[in-house]
Amino acid sequence: MEHLSEEKAADPLTEHAQRLVRRVRAFDRRRPLVWDLLLTGFWMTAALIDYSGGGWRSIAHNLDVPGPLLLAMSLGFTIPLLWRRKHPAAVLLAMVPVALVNAWTGAILQAAMLQLLVVFHIALRLPLRALCWATPLVLAQVLVTGLRHGEGSASWNQQFGSQLLSLGVAALIGVTVRTRRNYTAALEDRARRLETERDQQARIAAAAERARIAREMHDIIGHNLSVITGLADGGRYAAAKSPERAAQALDAIGSTSRQALGELRRLLDVLREDAPGRPHSAELAPQPSLTDLAPLVDGVRRAGLPVRTTVHGRPDLPAGRQLAVYRVIQEALTNTLKHAGPDATADIQLRYGEGGSVTLTVTDTGRAVRSGSPGDGRGLPGMRERTALYGGTLEAGPRPHPERGWRVHLHLPEETPQ
Repeated sequence: MEHLSEEKAADPLTEHAQRLVRRVRAFDRRRPLVWDLLLTGFWMTAALIDYSGGGWRSIAHNLDVPGPLLLAMSLGFTIPLLWRRKHPAAVLLAMVPVALVNAWTGAILQAAMLQLLVVFHIALRLPLRALCWATPLVLAQVLVTGLRHGEGSASWNQQFGSQLLSLGVAALIGVTVRTRRNYTAALEDRARRLETERDQQARIAAAAERARIAREMHDIIGHNLSVITGLADGGRYAAAKSPERAAQALDAIGSTSRQALGELRRLLDVLREDAPGRPHSAELAPQPSLTDLAPLVDGVRRAGLPVRTTVHGRPDLPAGRQLAVYRVIQEALTNTLKHAGPDATADIQLRYGEGGSVTLTVTDTGRAVRSGSPGDGRGLPGMRERTALYGGTLEAGPRPHPERGWRVHLHLPEETPQ
């Protein structure tokens, strides 16, 4: 329990430190020059304190170094730090002569250690091969100190090992920070790409749903309006000679209109969120299937188009395949009503095979050339899209000479086992 309470007490401190680091980084991104000036000013102040206070004398090999030279070296080690991030290699090259003079005179200013900060930035920002030439430049001052002031081999080896260790630590820290930054940038890039892909998938799904809804509305409205138009034309001609037949046509128009409105309501219900406690619209009104083929054909016949239907086999098909075949028949009959002209007839040949395969042929005896029917609108593309969902083929075009009319041929292959 005490251990858990200590962890809980440490969490706010850790979060506070992380927030502070994020704020410093954000300030550095917004005002990089301000941060560079502050850091350079801090190290310059420290170097000048070491020079003016005489702290350098505690480790110096020569206490008689002129003051102006000490001041120049202190500034030579600190002023270039202002450009350490943009031009770390140039900064190190500017510091090396100062470091060699520092070693040759024996002053051994502590500001020479700032070269390690530049090595850190070289490892952080430049290709790693830059460390190969930076290392001997930094170690050269140790060699100059040993040669100039005649230290013993043991002391020289100790200084060389200490400088090499410090150099390795600075380079390792730079490589570690660089690796972490690259990893974080890769994660952020991946997150952005995943977000973009998610948005694209959402747009694709929305477009597919709009296309599906437009296809359904085209099938429903187009077919029923064609039937209503045929009934209205027939009723207009029959009104003068046979009022009873005109009344029958009006009744058929009313029932067809109500049927179209009902199907549209069911389709639009899919776009609305279901009210609490209300059954889903798909449960209340399923999509048409091949069992509804007879009412479809009867409605077309009432509109004045004679239709003959021949069925082979039993309709043992999944609901999706039945809807696809039903919509193709509906669209083919709708096009016949629109474009075939008077005195045309239609013939439906439907054959069910094994494994869910089905072959459909719808022909008519109307005009073979139909303005706008092959490529315009949504009829033929909608039939092809429905067929492609089940890996089928669809052919639509004029019947071969000398036969007159139009032919739509659909074939859905057997279902592939999952």
